[in-house]
Formats: sequence, structure tokens, C-alpha cells
Amino acid sequence: MTPTTTRLTVAQALVRFLAAQYTERDGVRQRLISATWGIFGHGNVAGLGQALVEYADDMPYHQGRNEQSMVHAAVGYARQSNRLSTHAVTTSIGPGATNLVTGAALATINHLPVLLLPGDIFATRVADPVLQQLEVPYAGDLSVNDCLRPVSRYFDRVTRPEALIPAALQAMRVLTDPVETGAVTLALPQDVQAEAYDWPEEFFAERTWVVRRPGADPTELAEAVTAIRSARRPLVIAGGGVHHSRAEEALAEFAAATGIPVASTQAGKGSLRWDHPQDVGGVGHTGTATANELARQADLVIGVGTRYTDFTTASGTLFERAGVRFLNLNIAPFDGHKLGGQPLVADASSGLAELTAALRMHDHQVTEAYVTEYTEDKQRWEYRVDACYEADEIDVRPTQPQVLGALDALVDESDIIINAAGSLPGDLHKLWRARSRDQYHLEYGYSCMGYEIPAAIGVKMAAPDRNVWALVGDGTYLMMPTEIVTAVQEGIAIKMLLVQNHGYASIGGLSESVGGERFGTAYRYRSGDGTYTGAPLPVDLAANAASLGMRVLRAKTVGDLREALAQARAADTPTCVYVETETADTVSGAPPAQAWWDVPVAETATRPSAVKARELYDRHVSTRRRHL
Repeated sequence: MTPTTTRLTVAQALVRFLAAQYTERDGVRQRLISATWGIFGHGNVAGLGQALVEYADDMPYHQGRNEQSMVHAAVGYARQSNRLSTHAVTTSIGPGATNLVTGAALATINHLPVLLLPGDIFATRVADPVLQQLEVPYAGDLSVNDCLRPVSRYFDRVTRPEALIPAALQAMRVLTDPVETGAVTLALPQDVQAEAYDWPEEFFAERTWVVRRPGADPTELAEAVTAIRSARRPLVIAGGGVHHSRAEEALAEFAAATGIPVASTQAGKGSLRWDHPQDVGGVGHTGTATANELARQADLVIGVGTRYTDFTTASGTLFERAGVRFLNLNIAPFDGHKLGGQPLVADASSGLAELTAALRMHDHQVTEAYVTEYTEDKQRWEYRVDACYEADEIDVRPTQPQVLGALDALVDESDIIINAAGSLPGDLHKLWRARSRDQYHLEYGYSCMGYEIPAAIGVKMAAPDRNVWALVGDGTYLMMPTEIVTAVQEGIAIKMLLVQNHGYASIGGLSESVGGERFGTAYRYRSGDGTYTGAPLPVDLAANAASLGMRVLRAKTVGDLREALAQARAADTPTCVYVETETADTVSGAPPAQAWWDVPVAETATRPSAVKARELYDRHVSTRRRHL
């Protein structure tokens, strides 16, 4: 029997194929590619642009303003959807395609799926060079899209219609693989997009990609149980893999059954509610004193779904105890073997459930003295949080911690906060009291300025009934405010808390600590000596946000801020609360870093600040350990 075929363009076939892809985990099925973002140019308007019109009923379309922002929105949607659903992003060739690179790197580093569909130069080379084409004398098959190769988990260039079939199937495989997932790129030459082909109908049949939950190897599980039972001061470090796996309940059960305290990375915060008895807060350079002291004295560190970045390990200086061992529960073998650790390669939820069951057979729990120690330490830290949040006067300009305190007092477990860069991640990791598994949305794998606003749009699309807050500093805002227009156009009622502190506050503080003297980090006029130390720039970011269509509430004092935040939370349109903060130089700010971070300091210098910073740096470096 001759197979049934349908004649479509490559772009039309791709859109039809994507509309028929589903994921399933734990018996729940949903669309894999639920919508497509796009900005059209000559490289995709007649191909994918026409196909999206042709199949508008099957594939929703969203109009973006910046290609990088569109990726951030898709990534925000994917994270809120537990990596089971995401968006595609289509661009023209040239700058539209290269604008994808930063978003792709962010997605891949954070193990979050997004499908990128940039246009490409003519496969037939009949028009060569075309507008925006990069000519490479030594290679005729290169285009600017090749910039996406190192930041994509899968890359293919579809130079013939029939090549779409294996390329599309491989793309779906990677997007749904819990180990491999990240940015997937299918570069689409503009002539091939519009070329017709007779496609087998089975290419368009519904496919369900099951997202697996592998259990632990029996030998590795037995060894893990032995390691935990022999430890006297074990500590769990919960990473983003806990959330990706939806392993929060399994972790809570494990912690309650064993009494082992749980610290969290930026990506893992919220794995336990802040008031869970075993939650001891953030760990590492931006962590709490409680968690970091436990890490220094731990004899067994149980990493669950963590990559052990330098912020988490304090650049290799945090885990001080002689003979400290590592047990790494991770779905990726690459991460399971880090720090010379004992791997337990499994899905986080499955692995934790197996560990809990095995330890219950032995009635294993940590000592009461250990529980009392970390419980009392945690209580002392919460007193410090209260002090940072407290505002004795309401008619004064707030500090940044007091801004967070005002928001903390307002929200409930349904609210979601989003942040990525600047000084806010440090304050949030130390101070924020996460009330639900997905309230705390920090992108700290790439820490990308400009992520917050478009990501908030994506999160709100995935969770339309919840309040979604984009916490944005002035530096981040100036990087990428353009998707405010998208929120207004689509009626997506995100909330933006815009904090003005006149410069790169976080990097300014770092600069001062490493001998850089805050050079080039303030938003100020040039002074007579040529440095940026003059008066603050007369930039009105609130007016800018309003000009893009957002409702703006200005808050000058603590009292104003509380009222504005309440109004914003109740709003059903995109709303911004704008506040200028007091600096930590004049009013108490967040507690300083509780652990070190390695930013190399000039080994030789004449300026006293750099000389002093190097002396301190050398003392810290001397404490670094290689865990083998």
C-alpha cells in the first residue's frame, strides 16, 4: 500500500508536527510546544510566518520585541511548567538570529527546554550573499547561526525538506530528556522553509514523549544508605533538580524521617517551605550563617539535583571538615561524580523515596543534639531577617531589605517572585521566606540581566491565576524593558517592582572589595577628573515604564511602598511599583556574605585598596580544598 502523503512547505510541515507533540509524566499529558514567539524579517516571514498564519488554530503565536527576550519568556514558561511544556522562538537571519545566543546559553546552563527556529541563508546559494549574510572565505556552509552551536544541546541545519523529519524527531528527544534538555536549534534556510514536499501522514500523528523517572541502581542505593547511616553531621543541599523533578514532597518526607537539615542553592530554594523544621536556608556565598556553618562542619554532604557551582561551594572553601564526603543524588552522571562524590544516579523524586524507605527500615535518624543545634541556629538567623525587614519609621526612604520585607509581608503562597541579577539575588537568598515550591524563581545559572520582565510574562502565561512579580534593579531594567509593551499588548498582568539605586550596586560592592574602587559602576555624570562620580543622572525610569503603557505607582517612603505594593497586587493590568532605595552606607542593609567567593585580585598593584584586597584574597585562597 502506498503511504498517504500531504504536500506542504517545510515550514508548514514543521508547525503541524510541533502542534502534535506531547509530554507525559506521572500520567499527566500536555502539549510540548504550546505556542510560538516570533519577530519576522526576510529570513522567516514567507516561511514560518506564512505557516503560522496557515495553522493559527493549531499553534498560538505571540509577538515579541526582542529576540533574546522571547527566549527568556519561553524559558520562564518552561520552568513554571516543570520542563514538560515550552515555547518555540522564530527569528529572521542576521541580528535576529544572533540575538538568540544569550537566551540559548541561559536555557542550556539552567537545563530548561526551548526550541529555537532561526532563519538561515539560502541552501541553494542562488542568492549569495543575501542581506545580513556573514561570508566566511574558508567555509561556505557557515552562517551566523553557527554561533548557537556551543550553547545548544542539539543543533541541526535543515538544508533539504526530507531532512526535517529526523531533525525534528531528534529535537523533541532532546527537549524531553531530563538529562540533556536545554536550548535546541533548528536552523532553517529561508528558501527551504518555503519549499514544498510530499510528507508522510504519520509524521503528523500525535506523539507522546514520556519523561522518565529512573530509579537508583541497587548497589549505589545500598552504598548511599551506608554512607548516611555512618554520618554524624549530614547536610542535604537541594538544587534545582528537586524542582525539575517535582521532588519537594519526597524531600520533605526524607528530611522529616531522618532529621537531616536541608540547605538550598539559588535554584533549589523553596524545595522546603521556609518554616519546615529541617529547612536551614540558602547555602554558599549568598547563603545564611546557619546553613554555611552546618556545611563547614558536615561530615557528609548529600547533594540532590545540584551542579555545585562556585557560589554553592564558596569557590571550594566551604566544606572544611577533614574527611568530609559527598553523596550526589542526580539524574545526570556528570553531576553525580562531582567533588569526588559517591554517585546515586536517579531521578530526584524516585531516589529520595528509595532512600527514605531504606533508612526507615533501619529507623535511622540524626541525634537530638544535632537537631537542637540547627534549630536554635535557624531561629537566631530568623531574628536577623526580622531586623533587616523591620522599618521603625514609615516616612523615610526604605533600604533594599526593607523593600523585600514590605513585599514579604504582603504575599501568600500563591505569589511568584522572579529575579536574576544584581544585588537582589544575594538579599533574596539570605532573607526571602519561600512559602511554596515555586514561589522563588531565581535565574542564577547565567544570572542574566534583562531576564526578569520577559520571564515574568512566560511564568504568568503558565500560571495565569497567580500574582507574578518581576523584581528589577535599574541596571537590569535599562538592559531590556521592551517586553513591557508585550505585557500591555497581551493584557498579561505582571507586577514589576523596580528598585532604583543609581547604578550597578552589586558589582559596585564587589569592585570595592577586590580593589576596583567601584570604578565604572555608578550611573552618574562625569566629574572634573573624568570619573563617574558626579551627580546622579536625571533618568526617570518610572516615566519610561509608563511611556511603554504600564501603570506606574511611585513610592517615596516605606509607607508609600506598602500601599503601592498592595495596589499592584490587586491590579488586573501590568503594574509597576517604582521605589528609590537608601544605601547600606547610611541605613542597615542585609547581612554581609557568609562565605567567600573567588574573584581573582590583581597580584601586583600600587593603589592601597588593591594591595589590601590581594592580602585578603591570598588568605582565602589558602583555605581552598580539592575534594578528590
